[in-house]
Amino acid sequence: MKVIVASAMTLLAAGALPTIVQAQSFQPADYPQSYVGGDAMFWELNPDSGPSADSLGLRLLGGVQFNDYIAAEGHLGSGGSDTNQGQDTELDYIVGAYAKGILPVGDEFRVYGLAGVTAVEGTFTVGPFSGSERESGFSYGAGAEFDIIPNLAVGADFMRYLDKSEYTFDAASVGVRYRF
Repeated sequence: MKVIVASAMTLLAAGALPTIVQAQSFQPADYPQSYVGGDAMFWELNPDSGPSADSLGLRLLGGVQFNDYIAAEGHLGSGGSDTNQGQDTELDYIVGAYAKGILPVGDEFRVYGLAGVTAVEGTFTVGPFSGSERESGFSYGAGAEFDIIPNLAVGADFMRYLDKSEYTFDAASVGVRYRF
């Protein structure tokens, strides 16, 4: 009986050894991991009444990814103007901070959702705005990223930066992200 138990223990240990060695050789991603990016930002101010305004601006983003599923991200965007039916609109800046929930779909592809706060300032003469205005509020959006090389990804997202009772301010962005 002692021989059978000793043989069984030896077989279990021999079977577990490759699993232990493999677990020790696996190197997970180093977290936290910082990243930066730049996007073309196609924004639109859409009032409930009157003409809408849309244009192209630039957006910088940066963040810290804490693990495979959670990150914190900031946006800074500016630029673009539109004249529609004699009404001028110009975006001075957007600035915001967001929590980012990430769903890895594969090794190189991720989808994500963002939620946070944004401040928008600009010169607007459409809808509820007249002159230079600054508004802030809750923001949310969703997007996707695809790695083209290990530390460089292309991404696209849609953000509802402001959702007020009289208007919405949205942006669709496409660009690149670099992870350190």
